[in-house]
Amino acid sequence: MIAYSQFEDARRKNGRREPSEPEAPAASGTGPVFAFLGPLEVRAGGRAHTIGGNRQRTLLAALLVTPGRPLSAEQLYDELWGENPPPTFENSLQAHVYRLRRTLQQAAGPDAPAPELLTRSSGYVLHLGGAETDAAAFRRLTARARTCTRDSPAQARRLLDEALALWRGAPFQDVARGPMSQSVALALEEEQLSAVEDKLWLEIQLADPVNTISELKRMRTIHPWRERLTEMLMLALYRTGRQAEAVETYNSTRHRLSNELGVEPSLRLRERLREILNQAPSLDAAVPA
Repeated sequence: MIAYSQFEDARRKNGRREPSEPEAPAASGTGPVFAFLGPLEVRAGGRAHTIGGNRQRTLLAALLVTPGRPLSAEQLYDELWGENPPPTFENSLQAHVYRLRRTLQQAAGPDAPAPELLTRSSGYVLHLGGAETDAAAFRRLTARARTCTRDSPAQARRLLDEALALWRGAPFQDVARGPMSQSVALALEEEQLSAVEDKLWLEIQLADPVNTISELKRMRTIHPWRERLTEMLMLALYRTGRQAEAVETYNSTRHRLSNELGVEPSLRLRERLREILNQAPSLDAAVPA
C-alpha cells in the first residue's frame, strides 16, 4: 500500500476540500455518492454520513462491490461471518438488511429517493439509481486520461490529479473486509498505483524532471519490483544531467533482481540503459508511455 501524501498535494493544487469536509469531488450521477476509497461513507445533501456498526459496513461494502447484481445469502454470510456464522445467521442477516435500508433512507433525506436494497428469492441486490461510487468516478477519470495522453498530455495530467484526489486512504479502510470486498480493494490499489505512475510519467514530460525525482525515489523504495518506476527515475536523472546516477539506478535494480529473485531486468529497462549510455537524442524529447 502506498502513502497518500501526494493526493493531499493534488487536493491543494486543485483547490479541493480537505478529506474531513463532507462534499466529494464531482461525480456524474445526480444522487448520493458512496465513497469507499478510504473510510466508507455516504455523501448526500451536502453532508457525509458514516455507517454505524461493523456488520452494516461489511454488508454495504459487499453490496457495493457488485451494485445491480444479486448476491446470494450464502455469499453474504461468508462476507459477514466467514467460517463462524452465529446460530441465528439467517435472522441476523435479515436484521442487518433492515437496518441498512433505514440507514440508506436517512442518508438520502426525506425528500430524496434512497438507493434500493431489494430482497430476491436467493438473496439481495442494491440498485444505486442516480447514485455513484467514488471508485466508479476514479475509473472513469483514469480511462479518460489515458485516451487523451498522447494528444493532450496536460489535460491527461489534470484528469489524473482529479482521479487521485478521490482517494482518502485504503479502500474500505474501516470495514472488516470479506473475500469479495478484499479482492476488489486489492484490484483498486493496483489501479491507483498505475494511475500514480501515469501521472509521474506525464510530469517528467511536461515539467522540470527534477521535481519528480524525490517522489520517484520514494515510490521505488516502497515498490522495488515496479520496473516502470525505475525506468522513469533513470530518465528523470538523465534529463537533469545526472547520467551516472541514472546508470547506478539501473545497476542497483539489476543487482537486487538477480540476488533476490534470480531474474534479469526487462528488455525495456535494458534498452533504456543502452540509450542513456549512448546519450540517445530521443531521450531529450517526450517519450511515449
